[in-house]
Amino acid sequence: MNPHTSWLLTNLAASVLLPPFNLLILGAVGFLLLKRKPKLGKSLVAASLVLLYTLSTPVVADYLMGLLEKNIHPLRMEDTRGAGAIIILGGGIYHDAPEYHDRDVVSSLTLERLQYGAYLHRQTGLPILVTGGNPESGTPEAIAMLKTLQDEFGVPVKWVEDRSFNTAQNAQFSAVILKAQGIRKVLVVSHAWHLPRARLAFEKAGLEMIAAPTRFAHASKNKAADPILKLLPQPRALQKSYYALHEGIGLLWYRWVY
Repeated sequence: MNPHTSWLLTNLAASVLLPPFNLLILGAVGFLLLKRKPKLGKSLVAASLVLLYTLSTPVVADYLMGLLEKNIHPLRMEDTRGAGAIIILGGGIYHDAPEYHDRDVVSSLTLERLQYGAYLHRQTGLPILVTGGNPESGTPEAIAMLKTLQDEFGVPVKWVEDRSFNTAQNAQFSAVILKAQGIRKVLVVSHAWHLPRARLAFEKAGLEMIAAPTRFAHASKNKAADPILKLLPQPRALQKSYYALHEGIGLLWYRWVY
């Protein structure tokens, strides 16, 4: 199976397994069963609505994120001793951006990671490796990251890994580049909720990873102004639940497969 097909199948599976599509499927199955098995049909429809509400509330989304971020802590400068590089993981592409004359540029998630990576470079002086391909064709994530760091942050990039389609490949291909330079201990920059899965991938690739998390999502890091609002469904909360469940499934997958 070629890498693009593997990426496509993985994303199709994720769409089916994750909200909101999985809840729509659950509700549709329940609706189709209403005539033949009304009790079961009503139960499935009700379950889909309850789960949609639950996953859309900040209190549940924050709890799920908290499970991922439980053992992830802000980086201390003393933790960087012995590291030979900063690896910044790509988080997506903003395709054909009209305000950039239809160029492919970094997504908001990637930009947040680049901001922290640039800060760490200035604090430590460590060289940067950017990693991320583009299975949808167009500009690889790593190339867009390179341009953003150099042109907008004024930060140099030493290595570019632009073939990877997922976190496991980020680690594998980055390890090849850095091991050739005698580097085995690295800072890995990503969102706090993504780093548990990244750690599995980098350990498997033979690199000693120091987590360099940014944008903590758990409520203990971002307290809501009014607790009542945490019980009301919000699109942003559903997105956080999506990321949390995506990472949870990814952790299981990486433990079994990689």
